[in-house]
Formats: sequence, C-alpha cells, structure tokens
Amino acid sequence: MSAPDSPGEGGNTEYGRKSFKRSKSHFADRITADGRDGWPVEAGRYRLVASRACPWASRALVSRRLLGLEEAISLAVVDPLQDDRSWRFTLDPDGRDPVLGIRFLSEAYDAREKDYPGGVSVPAVVDVPSGRLVTNDYQRITLDFATEWTALHRPGAPDLYPQELRDEIDEVMEGVYRDVNNGVYRAGFAMSQEEYEGAYRDVFRRLDWLSERLADRRYLVGRSLTEADIRLFTTLVRFDAVYHGHFKCNRSKLAEDPVLWGYVRDLYQTPGFGDTVDFDHIKRHYYMVHTGINPRRIVPVGPDLTGWLTPHAREALGGRPFGDGTPPGPPPVAERVPESGRPPGVAAA
Repeated sequence: MSAPDSPGEGGNTEYGRKSFKRSKSHFADRITADGRDGWPVEAGRYRLVASRACPWASRALVSRRLLGLEEAISLAVVDPLQDDRSWRFTLDPDGRDPVLGIRFLSEAYDAREKDYPGGVSVPAVVDVPSGRLVTNDYQRITLDFATEWTALHRPGAPDLYPQELRDEIDEVMEGVYRDVNNGVYRAGFAMSQEEYEGAYRDVFRRLDWLSERLADRRYLVGRSLTEADIRLFTTLVRFDAVYHGHFKCNRSKLAEDPVLWGYVRDLYQTPGFGDTVDFDHIKRHYYMVHTGINPRRIVPVGPDLTGWLTPHAREALGGRPFGDGTPPGPPPVAERVPESGRPPGVAAA
C-alpha cells in the first residue's frame, strides 16, 4: 500500500478522491513444483515474511501451519507498527531479520525491482540466496502452498483445495473477498458517506448469507476445512476487535450472531488457526497505524477475549476438520504467539 496510514497488506491500495481500490499484486511470480516461473519448490530456499496483524498475511500463516510447511519455508514476523519505510524487522535482535539480514522488507523489493513505484505489502515470499522478492500475490500464495508444495507437506496434511470442489470454493471465496475481506476496508477507508454506506450494506448482506449457509454445515464447502474457511476466518477473527468500531461496521458484533460466532470459535480452537492469531499485534496495528481514522492512536482495551475459549457445539453438525488427515503438531517454539496476544488462560501451544 502506498497511502501514509494504510496497512501495507495484501497488494497495494489506491486512495482516490471518492473511492478505495485494492489493486492486484505487482509481483505475481509463482513458486511451483516444476519451476516454470523460474522459482522451483525447494525446502529451505524461501522465507515467508508476514505480519500477524494483517488478515491477508495471516492466510499464509494458517495454511503453512495446517500443511506442516514450517521446516520447508521459514518465517519472518514483522513489527505490527510501521514507519515511512513500511514493514520493518524491529522485533528481531539489532532490528535485522536474522536470515535475510535486512532491516526493512522494502530492501527485498528493491533487490527485485529498484524504484518500484508501488507499496511494500505482506505477505511476501523472498528468495533467501539472492535476497530478492519472489511474490507478494496474496491471492495465489496459499493456493500454491496447497497444490504446488505437496511433496513437502507433513504426513496427514489436509487437502485445502480439493480438485472436485474447486469451482464451488472459488465461487464462495469470490463473494467473501468482495464483500467481507475487502468490504470492511471499503467501509473503513470510504471517502464519502455514500461509499461507506454501500460497503456497509455489502458487508452485512454477505455476513447474513454466510450465517444462513453455515447454520446447517460445519464448514463453508464440503465436510472438511478448505481454503475458503481460511480466508473467511482471518477477517472474522478481527471483526469485533477492529472492524466493528474502527471501520464502522457496527450494525452488530460477530458475537451477536450465534452461527458465525460459533463457526469462528470452532476454527479458532482448531490447531493451526488460533495459534497464529496475535490480538495485541492486530489492535496495535490498526489503531496506531491508521492515523487518518484514529489520529490520537488510542488503542481500545476491549473486547473481552475470554469468549474465544467457550464451547461452540459445532461438532454436532458433523464433518471432519482435516478430512482423512490429522491435526498439525504444536507450532515451533520460536513462532509461538506471545502471552500478550492470546486470550487469558491460553497456553502458547
């Protein structure tokens, strides 16, 4: 993203006088099993750079965990707060990423294309040997994790993008992206009352549709977790903490919809989902970086996070989270979410 108070997430964002627009990712090379774009799947070669605050990057965090790719592609977590050079590695000793040796993600962008005019966004995959950005295509990265990295998946990894369900998954994801994933941003960064109200209506029209769809099924498509659930989860888990107030999507809280609240708690309590969520990073990023919306940078104390641990009863709908597979093991020690980012009483893993 290129606007001063934008989150630098999921591609660039253009702020016109009357509208908000999320543009396509500029660097759309793919890492594939056959290496047809010049980037073959190879264990240890690439580094995923992500922000735990960013819903678009969080898709990659969840997918990587579910598929067991932690040893195949290493992880760099950036500071949730940015300066004028965007995402920075100030959480690491000496403010440098220990693998890439850089202070700012922009350095990997510059190594790929000097004076690139767009913003610096996450998720980003960097080629470790050259230090060059490979891709920031947030829509494609997780699909390729599921379909191109299969030789490096853990035993028992789920099929997150099954061939026989792809048309339905794609259709569901398209509506979720337009009206929910991106819809909350269209509402939050609206430049006119009319634009805001249109986005607001889209968000809740789609949430109502999702609530109806999920009333009698545990997952969005089929009887197991898919890419569609990952993409919806990363917006829903932020809804009450951020989008309800900060982005003015305030018709109702997620916790006031029994179906969606049960669904998102079910996912949060599933290994690979909640153990990637850092509520501290989420709140500090949105409320402190978006100074155009929140100029005093005051971070709300609430909402109460203990509800995330309560029973959801979604098991009664049937289905198996991992299909014929198994849950992922605990996250690597170095990747565990700090206590400050977890609901009270939640162990690191």
